[in-house]
Amino acid sequence: MYERILIAIDDSPGAERAIEHALDVADDEAAEVYALHVVDTRSFGEPALSTAELVVDEAEDEGHRLLETFADRAASSGVPVTTRCVHGVPHEEILTYAAEIDADLIVLGYESKNRQRYIGSTTRAIVDTSDRAVHTP
Repeated sequence: MYERILIAIDDSPGAERAIEHALDVADDEAAEVYALHVVDTRSFGEPALSTAELVVDEAEDEGHRLLETFADRAASSGVPVTTRCVHGVPHEEILTYAAEIDADLIVLGYESKNRQRYIGSTTRAIVDTSDRAVHTP
């Protein structure tokens, strides 16, 4: 049923459940997983040679670390994974990448970083606008 699963990786409270779910579905369906981390540039723009540039670099480094950890975990489960880290507005980048890879399923954490037990704005935007299956475990 699913051949290509896109999971958005971040450090939100719901990310662990999303990771488990994506890996379980991928294993059950023999699907490929595409993991995406978006450095949200709305907070500091795309700076050049400034203190904000250091913050963006740190956020990108953290994203790469999260993706590497996920890739190691997927590999140990025998699930093929491709990772990508981009800059932009998270819901826009997730939807763009989903279209690019023709994802059958998008898996997102449910809880926001800022308000536990509530759907985050990125997840809400994707659930409300995507024409693809979306799971929010």
